[in-house]
Amino acid sequence: MTHSATVAEPAVLYVGGDPALDLVNTVDWTSRGPEEERLRTYEQVTRWAEGAGVLGAAAGRRLRRVASERPRAAAAAVEYAHRARETLRDLFGAIARGESPGAALPRFNRLLAEAMERLEVTPEAGGRGPAGYDWRWRGQDSDPRAVVWPVIWSAASLLKSEELRNVRVCDGDDCGWMYVDRSRNGFRRWCQMRTCGTREKTRRRRGVPTDA
Repeated sequence: MTHSATVAEPAVLYVGGDPALDLVNTVDWTSRGPEEERLRTYEQVTRWAEGAGVLGAAAGRRLRRVASERPRAAAAAVEYAHRARETLRDLFGAIARGESPGAALPRFNRLLAEAMERLEVTPEAGGRGPAGYDWRWRGQDSDPRAVVWPVIWSAASLLKSEELRNVRVCDGDDCGWMYVDRSRNGFRRWCQMRTCGTREKTRRRRGVPTDA
């Protein structure tokens, strides 16, 4: 499935309802394997994170400067993002299908442990908070992997929330995107009606099997 107008530049969309699921949705999970990669470069990773709300614009600029000075670390961070994405896809996909997450859960816990090692409490800038303290990711301005840590934290929060029961995998053929179903009746079937929903309805009208 293609979510974009052009093959060369697949669109980056935020339809998952959570940064963890939006990361899963940065590639199309087809029967042929992942296609339409949206995170090929470190700049794309940081731009995606800014759009997902897990990275501020100033922090994104700082990390891109670091990446330009440390290209190997930046390339490793892209691979790290891909590894996290695959783990989240396996974990939440199994949960959405009512299956045991199996090895995906230990893999996720390793990612979570790596991220949590960098989480600390520091005095809040300007002392605006009730207690004057805030969360901070140690290395958030110097480690290219920092862009992924808040996504892992968001995934852990989703796993602990009541919304976990509403995580769905799109019914669209060769899609694999995920979302939190917040529809009033809880019957949302598509990542987007204008892409997967429209295509599947067209298939049914034409009598074309969905696995064709």
